[in-house]
Amino acid sequence: MRIGVGYDVHRLVEGRRLFLGGVEIPFEKGLLGHSDADVLLHALCDALLGAAGMGDIGRHFPDTDPQYKGIASLQLLAKTSQMIQKTGSVVNNVDATIVAEAPKIAPYSDSMRENIAKILNIDHNSINIKATTAEGLGVIGAGDAIAAYCVVSVRSG
Repeated sequence: MRIGVGYDVHRLVEGRRLFLGGVEIPFEKGLLGHSDADVLLHALCDALLGAAGMGDIGRHFPDTDPQYKGIASLQLLAKTSQMIQKTGSVVNNVDATIVAEAPKIAPYSDSMRENIAKILNIDHNSINIKATTAEGLGVIGAGDAIAAYCVVSVRSG
């Protein structure tokens, strides 16, 4: 059994769509990034890569590579999942926390879990997504960014 931890944060800006867990969430701002900037899926990719001892998301999907410009992070997760499967590893569970002052995450968390479960080929009940605020502190508390933390466990096949 191996454990991986991931973290990501992106600034909120006008003129971008907001994606979290592969779900488009209606909001006046979106996350700034080379891809769709889905912090939850980026943290998950990092956690999976970490559990497999394969580095991080920037190593495999650099923001300097034009092929990843605007890419849906669900595609990055699918590529990461394929890399993990090639090592013979199987994902046991995912536990994630999204940190945002707004929007409310709860109405979308089941859809996020379904998206992730489908790509990782695990039961959606093996995925837990929580949300919290930064209580008005820092860049996240000011409503200028969203962050995500993720922990995964994998077992060798």
